[in-house]
Amino acid sequence: MGSQYSKRYSEEFKRDAIALARSSDKAVAEVARDLGVSPESLRGWVKRDRIDRGGGTTGELTSAEREELNQLRKQSSEQQKTIEILAA
Repeated sequence: MGSQYSKRYSEEFKRDAIALARSSDKAVAEVARDLGVSPESLRGWVKRDRIDRGGGTTGELTSAEREELNQLRKQSSEQQKTIEILAA
């Protein structure tokens, strides 16, 4: 039996939820309950939005930076495999 919060949410839903959480006088947990999402998910979305807007602490990567890092890691791994094949 899955969690009541296990479904995926669209980016539009997340944006609207973040905007509501940021503008509401209610606690994030209460907004999450009203929307039917887990408080942890909404807190994570709000945190990610804050970081993406430049409000993160030193060392916190924006979503774009995280995506670029993942792509570079994948590219590096593929290049390493190619080097190993050519060296064999």
